[in-house]
Amino acid sequence: MTTGGTAALLRRPDGSTRATLLELLYDVVFVAALAQTSKLLADQESWADSAKVLLMLTAIWWTWSVTSTTTEFYDPQQRPIQAILMVAMVGSVGMAAALPMVTGGQATAFALAYVGTHVIRGIVLLAALFRQQHRLALARASRFLFWFLVSGVLWITGALADSARWGLWTLAIAIDLASAAARYPTPWLGRVPLNQYARTTEHLGERYQQFVILALGDIILVPTLEVSRSEFDRLRLAALLCAFAIMLLLWQIYVFRAGDLLGARGDRPARVAPYTHLVMLAGVAVTAASFDLVVDRPTGTTPVRWLMLIIGGPALFVVGRALFTVLLSARVPWRRVAWQLLPLLTLPWAGDWPPVLVTAIAALGLAGHALIPSHAHYRATEPGLHARRLDG
Repeated sequence: MTTGGTAALLRRPDGSTRATLLELLYDVVFVAALAQTSKLLADQESWADSAKVLLMLTAIWWTWSVTSTTTEFYDPQQRPIQAILMVAMVGSVGMAAALPMVTGGQATAFALAYVGTHVIRGIVLLAALFRQQHRLALARASRFLFWFLVSGVLWITGALADSARWGLWTLAIAIDLASAAARYPTPWLGRVPLNQYARTTEHLGERYQQFVILALGDIILVPTLEVSRSEFDRLRLAALLCAFAIMLLLWQIYVFRAGDLLGARGDRPARVAPYTHLVMLAGVAVTAASFDLVVDRPTGTTPVRWLMLIIGGPALFVVGRALFTVLLSARVPWRRVAWQLLPLLTLPWAGDWPPVLVTAIAALGLAGHALIPSHAHYRATEPGLHARRLDG
């Protein structure tokens, strides 16, 4: 139910932590942008062009992350916050639609969609909070808007300057990520207080988990669409089954204790999650791109670029998940992460193997990580308490 005005614009500590239907719709729109990114990544012929696609993926993810933080701090049932979500959806559609044109030299639409989403969000928040006269929230929104205006100048300038575009855009996204890591230090306002990060609820953890689960569906969506456009045979079916297995294994790796880590007390979960999940999301996009290629041609030799996508995608996801565990629990899951050495050890010879076999080896490495228990798997607990897994 939508409520009017701004009387309760800030999220109440005792309020519902469930995601609203509009937030879930917002996720679906962003996953569509992720699918477009994966398809574009598969089509690139050079590492430089692939890096450009990953830079744009970072911008898309950062839009989702910052907007989700907004719905964590403010009540998503309020009209101004719902308006922000709708603007973010429009921006996501604009970025997704502009993705194929960006590498072709027409980048203004992408930059306007990205900058416009963040600036409009800041203006709407400032207007609503000014009427409410909430000093602390007004200062927080002002810090966010200040830094997005700073990076926005570089985004727009880069869109208009063909020769220096990617250098300016790299600097712009670096400012966005670094300013958030530094808690948005702003003249006359200082940084966002740590206690504001520590006030996050179960809602934010649920939002991250929902988005990752939806994003993992991209791994099976992209090759399924490719199969529907190609001749259906046993090897393509085998590649599709490998994609399905890897999707399930990555899901298993992600959900293991993810809720406990995201729900930990203190400011670290809210500050660490955007960066570690960015690494995982890049792994999902790279994995989906690899299956787009493998389903199209499952036989023959495997080019070096394909090897990097097939093996590197799942490995990147595992690295992001391991960093998430390390930064929040100070526990290094060596026994599980070591299983990623299996596909890496095959690299000197895998180029002569068919792509579908390489994907099967990548799936085997993930299976060892996700399914084979290490020692000290469970710790005995008192009666009435669940057993707790110790490794990450």
